[in-house]
Amino acid sequence: MRLNEMAYPDGLPVDGYGAGFFRIGGEIHKGAVVTGPGGTGPWGGLDDAEPLIALADRIDVLLIGTGAEMLPVPAPLRQRLEQAGVGMEHMGSPAACRTYNVLLAEGRRVALALLPV
Repeated sequence: MRLNEMAYPDGLPVDGYGAGFFRIGGEIHKGAVVTGPGGTGPWGGLDDAEPLIALADRIDVLLIGTGAEMLPVPAPLRQRLEQAGVGMEHMGSPAACRTYNVLLAEGRRVALALLPV
């Protein structure tokens, strides 16, 4: 079997996650986190739209991981993202991590906001 090294030109992949943390690009981040073209940092959760809206001109899609299970994104957040022109998909955080890594490896303009599992 031939193995190829993956390259991620515009972000860092999610290497793993567990109860209350995410490992992104080899670095542990506790609690909710946002990652994308501008780097990785803390996120205030579903009431914190500003760091997500700040990504609007650098991404085509924002993946929102809602924790262990897929939960609805609150209408105020969804509306603010739509008004800013941010395309959004929500799913459970494990699925969001996997989807983000695939899109990132394809060179897509993608960001990820995650609530811990």
